[in-house]
Amino acid sequence: MQLIHHHHALDATTTADALRELSDRQEIVDALHRFALGRDLKDTALFRSAFTPDAEFDFRPVGARIGLEFPPMHGVDTIAAHVLAPDVDLDTSHTVSNCRVRQDGDVAGLTALVEAQHLPGADHSRHLLLKNLYDVDLVRDDRRWLMRRVRVANLWFTGDPQVILGR
Repeated sequence: MQLIHHHHALDATTTADALRELSDRQEIVDALHRFALGRDLKDTALFRSAFTPDAEFDFRPVGARIGLEFPPMHGVDTIAAHVLAPDVDLDTSHTVSNCRVRQDGDVAGLTALVEAQHLPGADHSRHLLLKNLYDVDLVRDDRRWLMRRVRVANLWFTGDPQVILGR
């Protein structure tokens, strides 16, 4: 996982460059927000809008930490099918924070903390709460940014890991 450890927020030295850089940074973080809110609202279009068609989503480090196995997912169709599986009745709420961005032209990297609460749709007395570190590679797509590779590591969790499987 390539963490971002710049000791400053912006590289721009002129007002015009700063505006362009701030706009890009907001769009970069927005890709992760589209993913999270799309998942929470079960909004397939919003969720898919966060990814490139050939995206990779790697949740294996979380699985290893919580005692479950998750295959790496390749392609937005596969990612959406697994994460938004209609046969898994799961309510979620994701909170994205501590975002750090590095950008080089039309490619960017993002690290963020994401807290994800998972509750069985029919039984909110059980839960799985995850605090995860996201490491994301993105590419520019006109004015928006898309996630090309997402790797998720778990920092801590509480609750029942089986909840994430819809059990």
